[in-house]
Amino acid sequence: MKVRKFSLEDATMERSPGQSGAIFTGDLVNDRDGAPVTIGYGRWEPFQTLEETMAVDDVMIILTGVLSVTHDEGQVAASAGDIVHMPKGRKVSIRTGSEGATTAYVTYPHWRTA
Repeated sequence: MKVRKFSLEDATMERSPGQSGAIFTGDLVNDRDGAPVTIGYGRWEPFQTLEETMAVDDVMIILTGVLSVTHDEGQVAASAGDIVHMPKGRKVSIRTGSEGATTAYVTYPHWRTA
């Protein structure tokens, strides 16, 4: 594998699989590249909610906006510059407010094949 740099414009955004809300993902690196992780961007429109039991370890970096992540031990609010780790097996509810959010993510293993 070679060293590469990415920006949001490099991502082809598509509706997050299995979701009906306005939550979009754009993988940039994944198993097709021979990488052990998936790296990409996420775009969350305002007032979206994703209820999920994490199938993979997911690290989300908030680039713009605010997200709240509710889990069985409480809730965290994350804004631009914050990083949220959601461990595999953890049930979470991720919500955006009035401004939506843009994120970058790294998952291990690959989230689409989990």
